[in-house]
Parts: sequence; structure tokens; C-alpha cells
Amino acid sequence: MTTITAEQVKKLRDTTGAGIMDCKKALEEAQGNFDLAIEILRKRGHKIAAARQERDAKEGAVFAAVSSHEGHMILLGCETDFVAKNQEFRAFGQKIAQASLENGVKSIEEVHTLIIDGLPLAEKVAELTAKIGEKLEVSRWARLEGEYVTAYIHLGGRIGVLVALSGVDQLDEATLEEVGQNIAMQVAALRPVSVDRYSVPADLLEKEKEIAREQARAEGKPEALLEKIAVGKLEKFFKEVVLLEQEYFKDSQKTIGQYLKSISPKLTVSGFIRFQVGGKA
Repeated sequence: MTTITAEQVKKLRDTTGAGIMDCKKALEEAQGNFDLAIEILRKRGHKIAAARQERDAKEGAVFAAVSSHEGHMILLGCETDFVAKNQEFRAFGQKIAQASLENGVKSIEEVHTLIIDGLPLAEKVAELTAKIGEKLEVSRWARLEGEYVTAYIHLGGRIGVLVALSGVDQLDEATLEEVGQNIAMQVAALRPVSVDRYSVPADLLEKEKEIAREQARAEGKPEALLEKIAVGKLEKFFKEVVLLEQEYFKDSQKTIGQYLKSISPKLTVSGFIRFQVGGKA
């Protein structure tokens, strides 16, 4: 019978996250063959994955899949940046995004019912967890529809953006792709909160107005003028957080809205979604 050393058990435990006794038994069953032991533990993958659920999957990467009128985006989380760069991890994330698009998924709950490589997503996650040795989870999902949809992945998956354009009649595919990518890069870099000023969340507007009122009050302005001053200061705020009013990063003489009109009078952005690893937007 093959003698199993403590070092072998530790290596398998570090790789899979399985318990010490599970690793020892798997190595004994595999007669010391490390890869075979991993395969044995994969069959118990649900237990391995469950054992790591208390861990924090704070790293990961964003993946997207698009058709001309629809885009799907996920954030696949893991524990370390090292695993986020792993090719198998990245291929798995892209398969999930593509399967979400192809199956017309409508919610993150439906994402978890997808079949990937012939197996339910939960089983594939458990299998990869056993192999990679880190907690994995689909932590965010989004879907965007429009007349034309494109995706942009930045910093190797640290940031992902979906953009939907409208008023695209008479524009060719190459132009739409260029414009879509430019807008997506703008969203990635400057983090707007809405397409136009009318869709800025009400609570965020009120927060900014309250800050402006307090600043004016501290400067000794009359109470009767505070609201008017606050509303006036919102103009600067809109230029910072509203996509169509932001300064275009490729041409500081234009806003995003003006850039779009220079391409076509009817062209505009109907929606966008931004994911960032480690962030809420």
C-alpha cells in the first residue's frame, strides 16, 4: 500500500479546500496519484464548495456576451486575483455569460439553473472549486436590451460595461461598434450614474442639494436663498454624473450628447450597466 505523507495531504488540501481526512482518503484511494485524488474529490465537490462558503469571494472578473439587440453580463467572484487570471476560470466565466444570453435568462436566479458543459451550474462551480481550491460564485448578473447593444471589458475583467444605443437607423455596423465602444469606455472611466438628468435617483439629488444648502449656510447665505443656491449647484453635479452631459473623454470641447449628435441627429444612449470587481457599480 502506498504511504501517504503529510506534505501530500497538505498540498491536496491547499489545492482543493477539502478536509484533511477527505484528502488523505482520496490520496490513499488514488494510491498517491495527485491528479486522480483531485478527480475523486471532484465527485464530492458539493461538500468541498460548501466548506468554503464562509470565505470572501472579493476578487473575480466580469464577463459579457452580446447579440445585436441584447447583452448579458456577469461578475464571477473568487478569493484571489491570482485565480481571477486563471485561464480555466476565465473560460468558465465566459461560458456562463454566453449561456445566459443564449438561454434568454431573465434573473440571477435563472443563471443558477443554467447547464454548462452538460452539468448544472452548481455542479460545475463545485467541480472547479475542487480543482482551483477557492470559493467561486456568480455574484452579479445583468441584462440590457436596445436597438444596438455592445459590451466593453476593461483592465482584464476588473470593469465591464454594457451600452445600449437608440436612433441607430442609417448607421452601419462599424460606426455603431466604434460609437458603442467609445461610450462604454466613457462609462468605465467616468462612472456616470444615469443617462440623463431626469433619471438621476431622487435620493442622490436630495443628498447633493442638502450638501449645497449646508455649504451655503456655512458661508452665511440667507435661509430664503438656500434652495435656489442648491438648485443652481446641481448644474455642476449633472455635468459630473450624467452621461449625456459629461465631457467626452476623447474631445473636451464636446459633451457625450454632442458627440452622439455629431454622428447622427437621432443617435443617443438608451441605457448602460457598469460592473466593477470589488465595487457596487
